[in-house]
Amino acid sequence: MKENRYDDAAFFEKYSQMERSKKGLAGAGEWETLEKLLPDFHGKRVLDAGCGYGWHCIYAAEHGAASVVGVDISEKMLQVAEEKTKAGCVTYVRTAMEDMDFPAESFDIVLSSLAFHYVEDFSGVTEKIFRFLSPGGTFVFSAEHPVFTAAGSQDWYYGKNGEILHFPVDNYYYEGKRDALFLGEHVVKYHRTLTTYLETLRVCGFELKRVAEPMPPASMVDTVPGMRDEMRRPMMIIISAAKPAGRREP
Repeated sequence: MKENRYDDAAFFEKYSQMERSKKGLAGAGEWETLEKLLPDFHGKRVLDAGCGYGWHCIYAAEHGAASVVGVDISEKMLQVAEEKTKAGCVTYVRTAMEDMDFPAESFDIVLSSLAFHYVEDFSGVTEKIFRFLSPGGTFVFSAEHPVFTAAGSQDWYYGKNGEILHFPVDNYYYEGKRDALFLGEHVVKYHRTLTTYLETLRVCGFELKRVAEPMPPASMVDTVPGMRDEMRRPMMIIISAAKPAGRREP
């Protein structure tokens, strides 16, 4: 089984207190940008890779998806997702993203929210998703920005009085495992360059559609602690790609 900090009781409790955990999509700083990049869900078969609490699965169902499958490695996350989900078209599967196994062309849309920085083999997962998608299908995902993951600490440099000085970016071209501090806990994440994200999509056969670096929404800048400082460096990247309409799987 791949690393899974979300089933650790202490870590999961801290995560449950985050704004995005309590408020859902409305509490996610990147949602305002991400929503604009999402395709029409009506009548579509949807896969959410790394679905967590299931917020995006629920959104897809509420917007007309014919079926939605949410995949996550965490038993605790899926328990919450199942409790929150009322739509009968949504099902959840407990497995690591690297171990997903579905027939070719099973889905019309694949989503993934802030999960790929936990995956060592991004290329392998991307190849699977390409095979899972029907011709003309859409792949939209968010991940921690390469600027944010590069140094590994994912924390600011502070002055003598605790004031924020700047954000460290170091070892950018040295891809691989990072020991990140998230919610006061050590978590293994994986850094890769922006080139690697985009070139992996191209090599796997995807057509790039949109790239966005979400800024904090105006409604959060002065109401959520620390959010104004998020204007000083990119924390996330969102990418939309498509499988060519004429590409069939054997």
